Amino acid sequence: MTTRTTKRYAMRAACALALTMMGATTTTGAATGAEVAGSGWQLVTTAQGGAQRFAVQTLGAPQPAGQPMETETAVFVDTRQQYQALFGFGGAVTDATAEVYARLTPGAREAFLKAYFDPREGLGYSVLRTTIHSSDFSSASYTYVKEGDKTLGSFSIEHDLRHRIPLLRQSLAAARAHGTEMRVFASPWSAPAWMKSNKSMLQGGSLLPEYRDLWASYIVKFVQAYEKAGIPIFGMTVQNEPMARQTWESMIYRAEDETRYLGDHLGPALARAGLQDKKIVVWDHNRDLLPQRAAHIMSDPKARPYVWGIGFHWYETWAKGQPMHRNVAAVHAAYPDTPLLMTEASVEKYDRARLQDWANGERYGSEIMADLNAGASGWIDWNMLLDMQGGPNHVGNYCFALLHAGDDGQLVYTPSYAYMGHFTRYIKPGARRVSATTSRSTLDTVAFRNTDGKLAVVVMNRSDAAQRYRLMIDGAETTVEIPARAIQTVLR
Repeated sequence: MTTRTTKRYAMRAACALALTMMGATTTTGAATGAEVAGSGWQLVTTAQGGAQRFAVQTLGAPQPAGQPMETETAVFVDTRQQYQALFGFGGAVTDATAEVYARLTPGAREAFLKAYFDPREGLGYSVLRTTIHSSDFSSASYTYVKEGDKTLGSFSIEHDLRHRIPLLRQSLAAARAHGTEMRVFASPWSAPAWMKSNKSMLQGGSLLPEYRDLWASYIVKFVQAYEKAGIPIFGMTVQNEPMARQTWESMIYRAEDETRYLGDHLGPALARAGLQDKKIVVWDHNRDLLPQRAAHIMSDPKARPYVWGIGFHWYETWAKGQPMHRNVAAVHAAYPDTPLLMTEASVEKYDRARLQDWANGERYGSEIMADLNAGASGWIDWNMLLDMQGGPNHVGNYCFALLHAGDDGQLVYTPSYAYMGHFTRYIKPGARRVSATTSRSTLDTVAFRNTDGKLAVVVMNRSDAAQRYRLMIDGAETTVEIPARAIQTVLR
């Protein structure tokens, strides 16, 4: 970095601090990994009630690490202890997201692309998920073929060419403009009704055995059609939430069903079509049943060769239980070379009055930390944009998103967006998790060393009191203040 560039970045940081002191407000923040390079340990903070999100300051000069007393709070980071590499962070381009995006003002569309794909002032996403025909977050149920077409001769993605594919194209272009390698995953919610036991795309039901090959061919056609339309498909999940009978598009696969469909039908169909490079993710449902499903599929000699990764969601807390991060850790321990991806997360039961609830952001922060510490390699959010009703959704399953489209056609940023950014802005694909622990349960932490050697340590305080802690990294330490209800990223 040149001297002039260093001075410019230092001036930006100083201005950001001055604005914070004066009570200025911003939703986009000022600190990036590039801006803090070469200037020692930097601190980026977002706090409830704070005037600025992603507020930047320079920490005191590090000193040789001492011995903390039992009455003190400390965060310990040891970069010699390394764990899984990061695949990436991302979100989902659903029909709902694409339809709402199409109604934004031109300026808001540009802001959306910047908010998600700019690695300096946005989230810098590197993974996208989309659906294979309709899901609950579509305006209606639809498929790509005519009713009963067993030849698939009527297969067409014309529906998606109106909104979803144009947004995917723009997203890929925005990522490329920043040098980001974007990976697109696709997931089916249900086969066409006539292929299923209950003759409906909704309310569960299962794929009839006689249509397993046809459904696999349908998936092949989807991949080929999307790639012809300019959307490279990196991989897919076998089935979204295969053990949930939902009021919307859903289809049940018990463990043996998913194993046989993958090993005997989908995997071979992709290979015959020359698509054997597509990465297949199994399970794609909650953490509660994750170990059982992973063990069944991974022990099958025909299915396992087709498995690239194992996906999970966070909705096992629907019965007011605790998140089952220990199941993620158990599966990672059993299959350490198989990527584990959190493939969907959304705060449910949308209420417009709760759009700026700080607790929603804190849930993102704590769940991301816990999943990464348990061995997850990636974390993919659900809808990237929704309207002010939490939709559109054809069955009334309205949810929160990181960004919503206001009634004036402008973007509404939520606390969840800022919490996500404390990870995605500073921890990049290929980064390797390193040992990070705390001496008190009042703080949570996770740390990664990026491929360029820069270290990012995320610390979160969910308590109602500010805390002072000693940050110890590889034999050096400095003292840090974290406000109440705050998240920080320390950059070294």
